[in-house]
Amino acid sequence: MLPDTGQARAKVAVLVSGAGTNMAALLYASRLPGAAYEIVLVASNNPDAAALKLAEAEGLATFALDHRGMDRAAHDAAMDTAIRQAGADYIALAGYMRVLGPDMVDRWEGRILNIHPSLLPKYRGLHTHRAALEAGDTVAGCSVHLVTRDLDAGDVLAQATVAIRPDDTEASLADRVRIAEHQLYSRVVSKYVSRPNDPAWLLENIRRLALQLPETHERESHGSPGWRVGSEKSGKFFAYFADQHHGTPHISLLVKTGSMDELEGLIETQPHAYHKPAYYGASGWVGLILNRPGLDWDGVAEWLQRSWRSVAPKGVTRLLDVADEF
Repeated sequence: MLPDTGQARAKVAVLVSGAGTNMAALLYASRLPGAAYEIVLVASNNPDAAALKLAEAEGLATFALDHRGMDRAAHDAAMDTAIRQAGADYIALAGYMRVLGPDMVDRWEGRILNIHPSLLPKYRGLHTHRAALEAGDTVAGCSVHLVTRDLDAGDVLAQATVAIRPDDTEASLADRVRIAEHQLYSRVVSKYVSRPNDPAWLLENIRRLALQLPETHERESHGSPGWRVGSEKSGKFFAYFADQHHGTPHISLLVKTGSMDELEGLIETQPHAYHKPAYYGASGWVGLILNRPGLDWDGVAEWLQRSWRSVAPKGVTRLLDVADEF
């Protein structure tokens, strides 16, 4: 059973072309208590795909558009429209036998996952089981990876191994690897879509953005990570990471506003995005809520830079101004 996080579930569109056994595995895992995602659409480039019939029987929304005779970009655009209309946050490819074009991949960068029947980087593309057998491998398996412009070349998120028996054929090996796929895919999807509620993942991203700013170093303050600009001796804090600080339900980034009026205005007009942190709020610091849907990381970076500028020595801010000119 998956843990009950108490968070809203991520919405996933699944793209299929055939029988849809991995789609089914994703679906039934999504119906377990505490599941981190729900399937909002099953879409296919093959109107006759058995996966569509299964999805319809299970009450899922479906979309089908035959790609034959269509320009790749036009077909991708139609699929993209259907996926967005369904409200999907992520795409899971589950036997989708059509390579997505660069524009589609770029639009969904970091939000398309695929399961591939080999231990990547070995055996990209088709006929993976034949390749493993011909190479004399003793193990095969499957990989869940992010989709990039290059075929089967995105970051591998997880793998499962399957022993190759001396009497294996392509078909017999494929049958066992498929079982491993069904076990692996839902677990990886659940973990991946849960990252926006994972304090460790959020902190890692905040740390990366903060330490990109000139003359910045990290220092703990009252048990929380914080970032200062200037020397170790005289530097000033411009940001703190707060994980449910003083009982709030938020994981947030504390940054400096320009005034109490701005602080109150942000909280009043955007309560889903900002809160007034205990103690810090009295000094004009605002809590930027990180564990929420649709977080804009570019906006987070802008807040960090703005807060950094508010306390950084002028000589240091010139370094950033010069860098911004290039």
